[in-house]
Amino acid sequence: MLSQLSVKNLAVVERLDLSFEPGMSAVTGETGAGKSIILQALGLALGVRADSNLVRHGKDKADISAAFALESNQTVQNFLTENALEDEGECILRRVITSDGRSKAFINGNSVPLSTVRNVGDLLLDIHGQNEHQLLLRPEQQMRLLDGYAQLEVDKQKLNEVVRAYKSLNEKIENLINNQEAIEQQQALYSHQLEELTEAMLDQDELNTIEANFKTSSNAQAIIEKTSGVLSQLESESGANEQLLALSSQLSEAIEMDDRLQTGFELLSSAQVQTQEVVYELTQYLSQLSTDEQSVVEMEERISELYALGRKHQCQIEELILVRDQLTIKLEEIGGGVSSIDEMKAQLEELSKRYMDQAKRLSETRQIKAEELSQLVTEAMQVLGMPGSEFKVELNTKNDGVHLNGHEVIEFLVKTNMGQQFKALKKVASGGELSRISLAISVVSSDSEYTPTLIFDEVDVGISGAVAEVVGRKLQKLAKNYQIICITHLAQVAAFGHQHLCVSKVQNEQGAQTNVIQLNDQQRVEEVARILGGATVTDKARVAAAEMIASSQP
Repeated sequence: MLSQLSVKNLAVVERLDLSFEPGMSAVTGETGAGKSIILQALGLALGVRADSNLVRHGKDKADISAAFALESNQTVQNFLTENALEDEGECILRRVITSDGRSKAFINGNSVPLSTVRNVGDLLLDIHGQNEHQLLLRPEQQMRLLDGYAQLEVDKQKLNEVVRAYKSLNEKIENLINNQEAIEQQQALYSHQLEELTEAMLDQDELNTIEANFKTSSNAQAIIEKTSGVLSQLESESGANEQLLALSSQLSEAIEMDDRLQTGFELLSSAQVQTQEVVYELTQYLSQLSTDEQSVVEMEERISELYALGRKHQCQIEELILVRDQLTIKLEEIGGGVSSIDEMKAQLEELSKRYMDQAKRLSETRQIKAEELSQLVTEAMQVLGMPGSEFKVELNTKNDGVHLNGHEVIEFLVKTNMGQQFKALKKVASGGELSRISLAISVVSSDSEYTPTLIFDEVDVGISGAVAEVVGRKLQKLAKNYQIICITHLAQVAAFGHQHLCVSKVQNEQGAQTNVIQLNDQQRVEEVARILGGATVTDKARVAAAEMIASSQP
């Protein structure tokens, strides 16, 4: 609900701070006092187009803030959370308009686009006025009202889940069909590449070692010469091994005279043993080293083949098996996609049947509830000063296919006099009639989901007496479920308010200034008496006002 409205330097308002209470708030004042400034300020806070002329003369900027309490409004809380704008159960909309025509919008202190403000504003407040934006005129809101009245929101959500699944699957099928030629070409390419890699008889051990083996084989003669020379020097009678043996023998004799030579002896013996191991290792290596020229040629051809495959697939030869496996997976995916079109079409048909069943049940319930809502709203319009008028909820069938929200487009129709044709609600000429129709619909559908704050601007235009009392009573009834703010010229309507705000305008050296105050009980009697009696307030008018207020409160 709207809890606070603060306005600075907007048109005839220099400074205004208003607190709003739950229930029904009546707003009254002399004609021309500036009651519309409240609507104007709220409209700006909710994102309507701004004009530099709205900035108070002599000021640099206008600043408007509207605070809403969200304790029971989970929809708005979810919206703020999804957009990282949450602020512990409160939503503060702020609009700053500069004298050069620029403006900025904020939600809970965060700068946001006006579109975001409008989106959240549609969930917070609805203004039913002659020239204000009205959710009720929007087709989506008309459907929301009917479905809310019929308690179809959960069924509609389930239907839309089926629709989204259908559309997603249908898009996949169309993509497969439209890209069939390209898919077949890709499949042929992958098959050819996989065949080449399969015929290459790839082995990971070979891929990891072939380059090193080729390098060794192609240089075998030089390796043999160098290795044999080293081995000869180690094994000859005067070679390193024989010398180490002789030296070890001499040092062992010296140890008998001084055991401190033990460490040196052990190191020398270890060197001799290591040298002998080198001899064994080199001998074994030479025995295994091949100098077969034919083998070298074959290995060179094999490496050339592998390098060619590596260049084709832009990888190292060690990665060729990975590439082969990836091609196998890609072919399976493509083959599965192509071969599964029939299967996907069968799934699509099943989704279509589910949609038709659910949409049919939705349509049947909508039709029953549309007739019921039409009758109830028509009855409410009779007692709201619109005798002979009728209201009708029309269900227009969409083209064949699968549609979000079902088969129907919902349209609210009215005729304001007997003998006339039904017309779309948005084409009703009289703003006062539109406000009362809105009131009738809101009262009848007050158990359905709706914006938590409703503002009615002069719903009493063209009515008086008993009808005005009915309007006031209807608004008070509606205030059990919503916060109602009603701008009115009628005492019979104002008397039903739980809170009474009075708008006045004064002239001073700085120009016109509009003020709004919340009336206490005595001030409220005086204001209602003024509305009843005109410029001169008599004691009789005060008594009548007091009785009217007392009889209007629950």
